[in-house]
Amino acid sequence: MTDASPLAAPMAAAPRFDRRRLLVPLAVFAALALVPLVLPVDRYVLTLVTRAMIFAIAALSLDLILGYGAMISFGHAAFMGIGGYAVAILMFHDTDEALIAFPVAIGAGALFALVTGAISLKTRGVYFIMITLAFGQMAFFTATSLSAYGGDDGLRMVQRSLVAGTRLMRSDTSFYFIVLGLLVACYGLLRMIVGSRFGRVLRGAKENERRMRALGFDPFRYRLAAYVISGAICALSGALFANLGLFVAPAYMSWPRSGELIAMVVLGGTGSLSGAVIGAIGVILIEEWLAELTQHWKVIFGPLVVLVALFARGGIIRLIERRNRP
Repeated sequence: MTDASPLAAPMAAAPRFDRRRLLVPLAVFAALALVPLVLPVDRYVLTLVTRAMIFAIAALSLDLILGYGAMISFGHAAFMGIGGYAVAILMFHDTDEALIAFPVAIGAGALFALVTGAISLKTRGVYFIMITLAFGQMAFFTATSLSAYGGDDGLRMVQRSLVAGTRLMRSDTSFYFIVLGLLVACYGLLRMIVGSRFGRVLRGAKENERRMRALGFDPFRYRLAAYVISGAICALSGALFANLGLFVAPAYMSWPRSGELIAMVVLGGTGSLSGAVIGAIGVILIEEWLAELTQHWKVIFGPLVVLVALFARGGIIRLIERRNRP
C-alpha cells in the first residue's frame, strides 16, 4: 500500500548529504584551533579572532531564520545585547558564575524571541523587516533608559565570569578555546536541526507555504520555534561578547549591528551554516585590516560587499564549492 498520509512527504528520506561539504567547516575549525598554537602568544590576535568567532555564533543564529526560513530580521542584534546585559547585570549584583549567568542570558534571549516572534511572524516581507527593526529599537532605548546600569554609557564588568567557581575564563587562551568549543557546538546543533524533519518543514515553508499547510503542518509554529532557537543562540554570543570586552552598552543592540550580521550571512552564503561562519570571520578580519589603512574604511568595505553580491552569487561558500567541484 502507498502511504498517502500528510506526513509522508516530510518524513521521506532527506537528500543524500555530500560529505565533501564537511571539509570546509572542518578546515575552518582546525585552522581556528591552531591559531594560539602556531602564532606567537599575542593578546591582540587572540582577542581579534575570539571576537570573530563570537560573531560567527551570532551569524549562525541569524542564518537559521534568514537562510532556511526567509525571515529577514533587522533587530537581531537585540538578542546579542540582551545576552550581554544579562551577564553584566548579574555580575553587578555579585553573581559572576557562568553556569548561572549564561543560562539566564540564553533564557532571556529565548523569552524575548518568543514574545516578539509571536507578533512579528504574523507579518511577511517588508512588514516583518520593519517590525523586527521596531522591536530591536525598543530594546535599544530600554537599555539606554537603565540609568542604574549605566544608561547610554553602558555597564562595565569588573572581571570575566567564573566557571564552576574556577577562573578558567580569566585566561585569554582558555577563553579562546571555550568560545571555539561553543562555536563548534552551535554549528553541530544547527546542522542537526536543519537536517532534521523540523528543518525540512522550515525549508518547505520557505519554498511553498501553501503546500506545507495542505500537508497538515502549521508553518507559523515551526518559524516561531526557529526564531526562539535563533534568539537563544544569539544571546549566548552576547554573553560571550560581554565577557570578552568586560563591557556592554546599548550600541550592541542597535540596528547597524543587525545590518552587520546580515552582511556577514549574505557574504558567506545564506542557507549555508559554513558560509555564516566564514562570512562572520571574514568581515571582522577585513574590517580590522581596512581600519588600519584608513578611518574611512567603510567607503571601501561597501563596494566590496556589492562586488561579492554581484559576482559571487550564493556567497563565498558557493564560490568555494564551485571551485572544488570535480
